[in-house]
Amino acid sequence: MKNMKKGYWWLVFFLCILIVGLSPNTSYAKQPESSYWYPEQLLNWTPENDPNAVFNRSQIPLGKRDVLYKVNDHAQSDAKLVALSALNPTTSGVPSQGGKEFLANTFSYWQYVDLMVYWAGSSGEGIIVPPSADVIDAAHKNGVPILGNVFFPPTVYGGKVEWLNQMLAQREDGSFPAADKLIEVARYYGFDGWFINQETEGGNAQTAQKMKDFLVYLQQHKSEGMQIMWYDSMTKDGKVSWQNALNDKNSSFLQDGGSRVSDSMFLNFWWRNQQSSAAKAQELGRSPYDIFTGIDVEANGTSTNVAWEGIFPEGKAPLTSLGIYRPDWAFKTASTMEEFYQKENEFWVGRSGNPASTSNNGTWKGMANYFAAKTAIQELPFVTHFNTGSGKFFATDGNTVSKQSWNNRSLQDILPTWRWLKEGGQLVDVNFDWDTAYNGGSSLKLSGTIEADNPTHIKLYKTNLPIQKDTEISLTYKTDMKKPNMKVGVSFTDNPSQFVFFDVKKLTDQPWTTDTIKLKKYSDKKIAALSLLVESDKDVKDFTTNIGEIKIYNKQEKHDSIDAPTEAKVNKVEYNKGIYADVPLAWKASDSDVSHYEIYRKLPNNEKEFVGATPNQVYYLSKLKRSGKESSTTLEIVAVSKDFKRSEPTAVTFDWPAYPKPEADFSADKTVAAPGQEIHFINKSSEVTEEWEWQFEGGTPAVSHEENPVVTYDKEGVYSVTLIAKNSEGESVLAKKEMITISEAAKDIKNVALNKTAIASGQCSPTEAAKFAFDGKVTDNSKWCALGNPPHWLQVDLGGQYAVSKFVIRHAEAGGEPAAFNTQAFRIEVSLDGVNWTEAVKVIDNTAAVSEHSVTFTNARYVRLLVDKPTQGGDTAARIYEFEVHGYLNP
Repeated sequence: MKNMKKGYWWLVFFLCILIVGLSPNTSYAKQPESSYWYPEQLLNWTPENDPNAVFNRSQIPLGKRDVLYKVNDHAQSDAKLVALSALNPTTSGVPSQGGKEFLANTFSYWQYVDLMVYWAGSSGEGIIVPPSADVIDAAHKNGVPILGNVFFPPTVYGGKVEWLNQMLAQREDGSFPAADKLIEVARYYGFDGWFINQETEGGNAQTAQKMKDFLVYLQQHKSEGMQIMWYDSMTKDGKVSWQNALNDKNSSFLQDGGSRVSDSMFLNFWWRNQQSSAAKAQELGRSPYDIFTGIDVEANGTSTNVAWEGIFPEGKAPLTSLGIYRPDWAFKTASTMEEFYQKENEFWVGRSGNPASTSNNGTWKGMANYFAAKTAIQELPFVTHFNTGSGKFFATDGNTVSKQSWNNRSLQDILPTWRWLKEGGQLVDVNFDWDTAYNGGSSLKLSGTIEADNPTHIKLYKTNLPIQKDTEISLTYKTDMKKPNMKVGVSFTDNPSQFVFFDVKKLTDQPWTTDTIKLKKYSDKKIAALSLLVESDKDVKDFTTNIGEIKIYNKQEKHDSIDAPTEAKVNKVEYNKGIYADVPLAWKASDSDVSHYEIYRKLPNNEKEFVGATPNQVYYLSKLKRSGKESSTTLEIVAVSKDFKRSEPTAVTFDWPAYPKPEADFSADKTVAAPGQEIHFINKSSEVTEEWEWQFEGGTPAVSHEENPVVTYDKEGVYSVTLIAKNSEGESVLAKKEMITISEAAKDIKNVALNKTAIASGQCSPTEAAKFAFDGKVTDNSKWCALGNPPHWLQVDLGGQYAVSKFVIRHAEAGGEPAAFNTQAFRIEVSLDGVNWTEAVKVIDNTAAVSEHSVTFTNARYVRLLVDKPTQGGDTAARIYEFEVHGYLNP
């Protein structure tokens, strides 16, 4: 966009915002989502017809990195490591620029990874998936290339030969339209190639030849640096047959005579020794390290049994490179961020937690045992706030500017190379702290006991930073101690193990203290490592210090100011309920060397609140909530330089519509009860409601002003309920006639659908048939699942006429799946004859794992659930773990 004429880039931006095009991502959600396609959608994709495209671009180029030296004698750097990782829990519904959850997969062991594959794709969502922009940014910052995924599923999981044929279609001139699109997408979004996984059965030798031609075409037309990785699945006869080795059946997908077909191959998991694969690669004239022997850790993580000697024979060079399938095990099996990072550390470093000492880690020695850590820290300025890429709040310069939890891996710092490499005293603990931050959402915490005769040396970063006469290090820290008890350690590339230590002397009465160290004496050297030395002339117990920032920079190049962004604009704000707004922002880049941009809102009390950040020049504020009854909102965009100087803000304002009157709505936890039984009424009126007046015919109390009252009825009968919702703008009245039935028979109400006969529109497999939604089990993956395009339907025969009062649906999350798979839109219908149906429930915006739907007493023998939108995103597969129908026999 830099070469566009002034004003033209705005036309492109707003066309992208205004068009409702071919992207499946735009059907229900306003917030931009990361892309996912079926072949036909990919072939029709252009940035101009995809309203989300501008938000899905990475702005961080792939960094350079080196090994330089190693701290572990077992580690090597000839063999490589690829990780096939689900960095987001679903294919669809992934926000383009981060989200509002603190617990997110902020993977951070990039130093051991040579290539990352963004693992995603399903027959129900889309099979061609580029990485989300924030993941590309994080990978590139650490110098790691990242690939998108092209996944042709097995037919048992919904794969279609039609999709394969669409991808392999050729023009008359021999070109492949789908290959051209894969290259175009990678260039536009800014990632580094594709992982090709063809597991759909039904092909033949002609299919295999077409696939090889497709791959060769990619090789001939891809951009410089782009990589294509092939998965060991389809063989040269077109069948799907995993070889678990490089051999004559699959080698032509890597190298076919003089033609380079793929840049690398990921071998399947069922192997014992890879000597033959290494020999075959050499026979083909390829490096054995172009072959990545796969290990599957998705289920068992660090308890996975791996024949390590079959890849890394003792005392010899590795036979092949290593491929890891689903190291996101650490995130999937963790319930807290602390547990996630602990599991990540054990996975990548081993149970010792010391990357320099892995020999005694047991059978799982950690990746640090086999691979030398690499560093992308090679130019100044270098700044770290130990920001992991998510937080419970957001801080700038030590001040909390938002209390909203968040995640955005575009903002993740390069985190310490060694976690944790301590020499000397071992009683000082080192870890990330998500309760204290200087910039972002976390800091580095040192805590424990300092031994007077045994200081703790904590090696943090491997670097390759040039020192000039004006190069300085600044350290910003926070402590309750009476003195810092710290030194900054620096080693140089001519002798990386020899450190020079600089005293941290300054201590102020401010929450955060910054001390500065001059490196003029060492000009023309290069910094090899950065460390902290914790020491004291006497024992110190309960030592606690947080490191908020370490910065290495050339003083004369420090910006006293940074240019503000220009031409900030907002257009076509979408309003919801009068108090929420979806706001697309765009601006022109600052002329300065910008790290990223921060967006703030100016509150009515003139305070500023952080609402987002991005390295991009566009940002989408989703569901921005109105502050009180403000008539307009001012947003400010601030440029942040690479040495973390902030520009003056550039402001833009939008107006709100008139403040709305309330809309009354309510439900009850039951509509049928026995005399004296409590009924809980749930207020569902719009958020702008300020007062509630309930009227309960025949109930106690008869009138209530509570938001969610509890009522009892003494006598049998049928009663009405009225709610009046009020605010300063007016009121809304909702009366539900004959809503509550009070009967002694209510004591007999139970789940009358349990183990009854059921049918459905389809099933994912025999073990996910309709009957499993009525077996009373929500564990052991007992569910009904259906593939294909919605609506899906699930029907139960109650076996007789029942008086029905409530339905309970246990969606995907109730069975342990991601919340993104919870059914969003559905209907429930009832019938006495299975032919004529009456709608009892309609829901369009469910997000809950378990949804309950009380209804006015109705008679039914048959009940049908129609699933209109099966998930929160684009996945079209229905997942219902249990469908309960509550009532009693009413012959």
